[in-house]
Amino acid sequence: MPITKSAIKKLRADKKKATFNKATKTKAKTAIDSFKELLSAESLSKAFSAVDRAAKKGVIKKGKADRIKARLSKKVAVK
Repeated sequence: MPITKSAIKKLRADKKKATFNKATKTKAKTAIDSFKELLSAESLSKAFSAVDRAAKKGVIKKGKADRIKARLSKKVAVK
């Protein structure tokens, strides 16, 4: 357990950040999964939006977001 005041505050902030990051990742993952089921342009747009939002917030890296979007786009092209 942290002892100093700043370490206690940091722990508290880290817990809040972890819950936010988990929620953002879950939203992106849900959008991707729903796209994989439907394979429609509308669900692709929602998946792109969720992935971009996660990348913008720093939950996932920009390169990973680009890679996910490229793979999803390939699925539409193959369809």
